[in-house]
Amino acid sequence: MNRTAQFIKKIRERDAVVGVVGLGYVGLPLLFEFARADFSVIGFDIDCAKVDALRAGRSYIGHISAQAVSSLITSNRKATVTSDFTKIGDCNAVIICVPTPLTEHREPDLSYITGTAQQISPYVVRGQLIVLESTTYPGTTEEVLVPILEQGKELKCGTDIFVAYSPEREDPNNPEFSTSKIPKVVGGISSESLEVAQALYDSVVCNTVPVSSCRTAEATKLMENIFRSVNIAMVNELKMIFDKMGIDIWEVIAAASTKPFGFMPFYPGPGLGGHCIPIDPFYLTWKAKENGTPTRFIELAGEINTEMPNYVVNKAMLALNDQ
Repeated sequence: MNRTAQFIKKIRERDAVVGVVGLGYVGLPLLFEFARADFSVIGFDIDCAKVDALRAGRSYIGHISAQAVSSLITSNRKATVTSDFTKIGDCNAVIICVPTPLTEHREPDLSYITGTAQQISPYVVRGQLIVLESTTYPGTTEEVLVPILEQGKELKCGTDIFVAYSPEREDPNNPEFSTSKIPKVVGGISSESLEVAQALYDSVVCNTVPVSSCRTAEATKLMENIFRSVNIAMVNELKMIFDKMGIDIWEVIAAASTKPFGFMPFYPGPGLGGHCIPIDPFYLTWKAKENGTPTRFIELAGEINTEMPNYVVNKAMLALNDQ
């Protein structure tokens, strides 16, 4: 039996140990799903306060209850959390869920990815699966993660070490779509890597969507959030235009939504919130510059959405003055 078949057998028999690095709003729910699916799990975080809280049965994430933490961490002998990264070697699969912010110059900050890769690299062993879930620009897995994992080793990613990319799709506080109910896009740096990663996610999510490469999977996540950013910017701009014309944008959206095809409602607001949409589009604009390609729609959407708080504040001031 080859290495790929052996790994998939471990997954199906629940003998695989799954490690999740980064116990935030993405990593912690994922750890829970693998624990619920009867895998032995190890959660890793450099923040000792998070580890201590979980061990004590406390939650630091709003939509995850202390009861859920207590039942799946403190009461489950197959689930542990730690800041000791030497235990990476005890895992068959390691899933990286760390932040990818922007620098002050709106350039990708991959320090959490590179730092994590450097921290786990000494303990990575032959036959492991390493999956990156952090949102990033196309090429990161192969150009940034893989060289660090291979550094100083005779092991090659794609053959000795399985490596894949699967973008997170968390929507905190959404009661309809929890982690297990959201389809998972998966790309691997080799066909074997894809096969193993898909088998792993198949065990905890409703559906996996295999794609041809890590770069395609990385681009998929960016496209999803850029789609939202551009459409939010469009409806924000229409809000300002229609307001000048004395037209109620909400009535227009409601009427347009009656069309059964070719229209998807977006709603105006005071700009953008959350971790993803204000940040992710700029990962692609940065990478596109490397290829000499302009990203006019993305940058214009960013400008419009960034200006919306000023517009809303001015409207609020006028309303208060009227009172």
